[in-house]
Amino acid sequence: MNIRIELTYKTPKGTEATFRSDEMYIGEAILIGEDLEKTGRIHSISFIDNYDTSLTLKEMKQFMKGVQTEPHNITVYFDGGFNIETYQSGLGCAIYYHQNRKSFRLRKNALIYELNTNNEAEYAALHLAMQELEFLGVRNIPITIVGDSQVVINQLNGEWPCMEEELTKWADRVEHKLKGLGITPNYHLISRKENKEADRLASQALKGVEMSSTTET
Repeated sequence: MNIRIELTYKTPKGTEATFRSDEMYIGEAILIGEDLEKTGRIHSISFIDNYDTSLTLKEMKQFMKGVQTEPHNITVYFDGGFNIETYQSGLGCAIYYHQNRKSFRLRKNALIYELNTNNEAEYAALHLAMQELEFLGVRNIPITIVGDSQVVINQLNGEWPCMEEELTKWADRVEHKLKGLGITPNYHLISRKENKEADRLASQALKGVEMSSTTET
């Protein structure tokens, strides 16, 4: 969960100024807020979440205690591959998250047969990742979704129209899953090179190499 800080600073002579920070991870925001309060010159400070809800430092700490035991600070990488000769699709996803003050990486792939294009495979890979989030118990938080598919990323973030019927169905499945879990997605398009982990998982699936693991990072 990302937070931005809004504060009013007061000098010893009484001059005041208001500042707003960039977005940062909630844990970092709490540390900075605590440090700022130690100066004794903060007239007011508030923490604004992705829904524009304003929280006090005390409320932030209470919220953080509850969040620590649940998966949070989640980034999802996904990729899909399609073999036009066999009509097999390889799906791959890597999910990075924090839980109980530790960092984890979940890797999952799958081989499926019912798709017809590479773009469908890309959507199916993202849907696979959403299923894994559901299994993890992820609920009602923002997450970052990263992939190298311009079609999937740009269609889901509303920049490109979705004209093909099958892709529209897949987009609806992904958005329905996100809505059901209460997840707010933040989409990022990256290069294929930057997405090599998910790409490797998809390629392994096409070769019949199954992967399903969760490790501490």
